Formats: sequence, structure tokens, C-alpha cells
Amino acid sequence: MLSPDIIKKIKKIHIKAGRRVNTLMAGQYKSVFRGAGIEFEEVREYFPGDEVKSIDWKVSARLGRPFVKRYREEREQVVMLLLDVSASGLFGTSSAMKKEIAAEAASILAFNAIRNNDKVGAIFFTQQVEKYIPPKKGSAHVWRVIREMFSFRPVHGGTDLKAGVDYLGRVCRKRTTAFLISDFLLPERPPEAPVDWGRSFRSTARRHELIAVVVSDPGEFRLPETGLLLVEDAETGDVYHLDASDRRTRERFEALKRREYAQILGGLKRARIDAVSLETTSDAADVLTRYFRIRERRKR
Repeated sequence: MLSPDIIKKIKKIHIKAGRRVNTLMAGQYKSVFRGAGIEFEEVREYFPGDEVKSIDWKVSARLGRPFVKRYREEREQVVMLLLDVSASGLFGTSSAMKKEIAAEAASILAFNAIRNNDKVGAIFFTQQVEKYIPPKKGSAHVWRVIREMFSFRPVHGGTDLKAGVDYLGRVCRKRTTAFLISDFLLPERPPEAPVDWGRSFRSTARRHELIAVVVSDPGEFRLPETGLLLVEDAETGDVYHLDASDRRTRERFEALKRREYAQILGGLKRARIDAVSLETTSDAADVLTRYFRIRERRKR
């Protein structure tokens, strides 16, 4: 059974996301994300003004006059939400945790999809895929997806982005629009080493429309001006002692975190994956709308 607090959160995000989609984002999603491809419709006789490249030369030669192939765009598409539900999402220094702002963004994307008569599915992952919700249509299905976002309790705490992306490639054969929503926190590595998301990211981005939503919190980039701090990594359990009263320690910490964040965005850019930066202090609908508008201008 869901607790009253969880039910209250689900209803709040359900109402808020639906309202924002119907006002702020009307038309933006539809103009940017179209059907997955085209399908053959008919062969008809050529008329002046038809494109020459659409002529079916075999049929034309057989019938002795020009004919063209006609196609129609597949309007329906599948939208997959790849949601990182690892332990690092349980962090936040503002009014929302990273997990909550990620769920809000996913809810808005789901509402946009069903408003456009698309199917919506979800993959919840940590260091492995923990839950798969097959894509379907309808508001009742979106309610289920949102409910799962807030009520699902993962077994593991770590993160393996590759696990979620590889699973997408196995369950979705048809071209799909997929939003990978995560804080993209990096494992232990040399500070100057470039981020390489690997072959699976690049191959998935070629087969599907893969878009990264990078969730962050301002508190991740700075230390409070206090004394000695005991800092625990939520995913690994590693514990660190930091002297936050020392200005140089705070400056080095912030420089390191800013560099890591820039490396994340740089790695996504090298993999040719669009990245949307979403902070816990931001309005998810505003951020996504700006991205849709930029993408629409780019397509034009």
C-alpha cells in the first residue's frame, strides 16, 4: 500500500505536469518529435509538380508512362523514459531532491507523448535494469508510470548507465525517442581523463533518438562554510573527511565538481547526444520547453 504522503506527491505531480503541458508546452513537442519514419502508401500516375526523384522507373517502364511512389509519415511513435533510480537521486539542498525533479521531467514528457497520441514506456535502472514498463497509450497508463516513479524501491544503489541504454536496444527494435534521465555521476577515475560513454551509447544514438537529461543540485558543487565534515557517497558507502572551514579546500572541491560536470557534457557531445541540463532549483517544464524551441530552430 502507498503511504498518504506518496499518494499526495503523485497527485500533485500528475496535476502539475498535465496543466503545464496544456499551457506552456502546447505544440512544442509535436513540432519537434515526429513519427519514426515513413511507410509506403500507393503508386499513382505522375502529375506536373511531382518530384522527379519519386518516380518509380520500373512501373513507369512497364506501363509506358511515368508513375510515382507515394509515402505517408508514420505519426505514431514510441517514447521511452530511461530513469536512473540509484541512491544518488536521494539528494537535494533546495525544495526538491534530484529524484523528484527527475520524476517531474519524466511526467511532463509522458504527458506530451500521450497528448500527441504516442506510446510511453519506462526503464528504471540502477547498476542493472530493475523494472521495465512496456510502452502503451492513454492517461491511465501515464498515471501508472508516474505512480511507479514515486513508489518503486530499487534493490541496488549503484549506477550503470550502459545497462539502461543496452536494455533499450534489446526491447525496442523500432526507432524510438528515448530520454535518459540521470545525474550521470561518474565512477572513480583520473580527474583529467576524458569521459567516453562507449560504443553502446553511440550505436544506440544512431538507432534511436537518444536525449540526455542531466539532473544536478547546486549543493553538489560547493561545501558549506562549516568545520569538519563527514561526507558519505550514497551509492558506494565510501566516507570522506573534509575541512570545510578551509577556503582552499572549498575552492578545490568546487573546481573538481565543475570540471567533472563539464566532462559529462563533453562526453555526451562527443557521442552526439543532445544534453538538457536540469537543476533541482529549476522548473522542469521551462527547461524542457526551451530545449524543444532550440531543437525546433535547429531542425529548420
